[in-house]
Amino acid sequence: MKTFVGALAGAVGTWFMDLVTAGLLEGQSKESLQREKEASPNGRSSVANLVGRIEELTGVALEPDQRSMATQAIHFGLGILPGALYGSLRNRLPFLGAGRGVVYGVILWAVNDEYLNTRLGLAGEFGAYPLTTHWRGLVGHIALGVATDTTIDVLGGAGESRAQAT
Repeated sequence: MKTFVGALAGAVGTWFMDLVTAGLLEGQSKESLQREKEASPNGRSSVANLVGRIEELTGVALEPDQRSMATQAIHFGLGILPGALYGSLRNRLPFLGAGRGVVYGVILWAVNDEYLNTRLGLAGEFGAYPLTTHWRGLVGHIALGVATDTTIDVLGGAGESRAQAT
């Protein structure tokens, strides 16, 4: 049950992150957005590049509307799978749930956005992006962490509350 609740909470967290980052994008300068696009391999997001890599590996060419759906599915999957793990572990590993999900969000940002995407060639090098890109990602992942944590609490705490776990 903890895993299911965490997965559902991860989907809610991803949705909330998207709202936050979309709002932050509106405030970015055109120059910053252009630099971000130029830094991104193929001029695409890391998730769109992952979909492209999957197409290459499988030999399946998706139609544009299928590619868009696949990109959204993978994007949400990247919130749902860690959310399931978070739901299972947050009461067992207190540091993970510290700050009501802030630490969880920061960990996701650091591992996924700042390390794995670059190492896998899905995103450019750190210095190629403007700092606003990194800050937007950090703020978005903190929002994801807090929303995931809050949703778990709202849905019944994935089994036990923090007070019971301590």
